[in-house]
Amino acid sequence: MAHPEYIGCRLCPRECGVDRTQSIGRCGGGAEALVAAASLHMWEEPCLSGERGAGAVFFSGCPLGCVFCQNREISIDKKGESVSASSLANIFRELETAGAECLDLVSATQYVPTVFEALDIARVQIPVVWNTGGYERAELMDTLLSHIDVYLPDFKFFSPELSKKLCGAPDYAKRAIESLKIAVDTLGECVFDERGIMKRGTIVRHLVLPGQKNDSIEILKLLKNEIDITKIKLSLMSQFTPFFPEKLPKGMNRKITSYEYSCVLEAASEMGFDGFSQDRSSAKCEYLPSFDLKALGRDIKDF
Repeated sequence: MAHPEYIGCRLCPRECGVDRTQSIGRCGGGAEALVAAASLHMWEEPCLSGERGAGAVFFSGCPLGCVFCQNREISIDKKGESVSASSLANIFRELETAGAECLDLVSATQYVPTVFEALDIARVQIPVVWNTGGYERAELMDTLLSHIDVYLPDFKFFSPELSKKLCGAPDYAKRAIESLKIAVDTLGECVFDERGIMKRGTIVRHLVLPGQKNDSIEILKLLKNEIDITKIKLSLMSQFTPFFPEKLPKGMNRKITSYEYSCVLEAASEMGFDGFSQDRSSAKCEYLPSFDLKALGRDIKDF
């Protein structure tokens, strides 16, 4: 039986109102959660992956649908298998049993009713990470934060014109900062265990885009002005890779330069941010997950 929240759907800021029991929403989601992959994933921040890897569950579909998304085959093309809440709970438990440092829920906003039900069933004892594009409804954040331990948004854009061009959401920055402020106020300062694994808190990611270093710096200024940055970790990423050049606006069909990335790193340092940065060698396909519909060696549909 479909969750009532999928009828007249308003789970994300798009508020498309679609009856997802009858057709798919703006995000590409229907009445059942779609999972593309579940595995121990070593390429998250060190405090999430640790020595054993994050227990990553990749969901298909996305409220944003950015034209440059490196996970396009699942976020836009919607490759995946339907799973029930009980099957999803089994996936969560198996990742925990396999030694995952955390449960890393990647782009799950469009399936929150099913995901929350699965979390209530599974009751995992490892930190639950909400790995999101940052486009969340502020009105739903209290419920979201009652189910997770770590909020991990990718703060993508500052300019409404840029976000409209790249994901059709001119309200992106407004929505992202609203939800982020609630998360930081609720979760408080970052907490780590004796091995440096994050147990609670907020990590804000930002992917520097080619030709958009000034937009990146405006995001840093916004964060500095709106939240207590001593309570978060900032993760600056350089891995932009033009995998789908035909989808990209003019000027974005390239990797970022060392100068662009260095400018953003310097600005972050001057503003007092603490956190993580990437080596520019990470901008290559070897770092992308494999969406082969396998979870710990099993077909997802078998859970």
